[in-house]
Amino acid sequence: MYKQLLSTIKPLLKSVFAIGLVLTLALSNADGALAARSGGRIGGGSFRTPTRTYTSPSRTYTSPGGGYYPGGGFGFPFLLPFFGFGGGFGGLFTILIFISIANFLVQSFRRAGAGSDELGYSAPTTVSVARLQVGLLAEARSLQAELDSLAQRADTGTASGRAQVLQESTLALLRHPEYWVYAGAASEQTRLEAAEAKFNQFSLAERSKFTEETLTNFNNQLHQAGSNKILPGLQENGELVATESDRAPGEYIVVTIIAGTQGKLQLPAVKNSDDLRQALRQIGGVSSEQLLAFEVLWTPQASGDTLSSDDMLAGYPDLKLV
Repeated sequence: MYKQLLSTIKPLLKSVFAIGLVLTLALSNADGALAARSGGRIGGGSFRTPTRTYTSPSRTYTSPGGGYYPGGGFGFPFLLPFFGFGGGFGGLFTILIFISIANFLVQSFRRAGAGSDELGYSAPTTVSVARLQVGLLAEARSLQAELDSLAQRADTGTASGRAQVLQESTLALLRHPEYWVYAGAASEQTRLEAAEAKFNQFSLAERSKFTEETLTNFNNQLHQAGSNKILPGLQENGELVATESDRAPGEYIVVTIIAGTQGKLQLPAVKNSDDLRQALRQIGGVSSEQLLAFEVLWTPQASGDTLSSDDMLAGYPDLKLV
């Protein structure tokens, strides 16, 4: 009885062991492929409102009786003519002061209703955070070279420089519509104090897909891995798994653009190439005055790195065919 039961279970155990071995090998290979992921990054900016200094002009007033009141204020004798204790120049001057005070209070109430800081400067109440992703065929290697070159020479330390980088990045994508395969867009309007957290969520979600950022230019801090550096997992017996000349047609490049802007930036839901073209024009047209912070990320970046169809499905499941 025992031998008969053992002979029945033995083939089943072999099948389970074989299936487990296949799954283990498959998952380990997939992990190895996903671990070898290089990325480039250009970005900069801040969601903090600019520091402003305010200096009140010093004024000196002299009363008809010879009174001296420095620092822009006014003294008690100026009030007396207004209430019938004097006349002439003092009374007229006091009336002008009260008109100025009334005007100041009216303007203060208006600014408070529109949303302003304690110094009376208008502050943005709404900030938009947008993310646009484009998956291109690997034949668009010239685009990768454009982004590499842009990262090496970009000025990401100034508002005008950041706006120029954003514009050039979107232009590079607009010039290669024949390579567009996948795309996705998301945008959200929020308060300034919550916008930075949302921006960081978008950024970290994409950067976490890279094993290493092999080329970065963030706030004018340029970092680049050695030109001959090869990421772990890209070698097999000391040789490259793939080279520039033997890339498979099923490989891809993914470019992600993240922008935080003042005011409303509502990207369309990308369902086709026309939607993608509109979204690229919208995000690329943000002015330097509106742009608070941005990042352009792309993968692969390092020589010999590849992004396969399986990698696309695993890392970018939300992107849609365009």
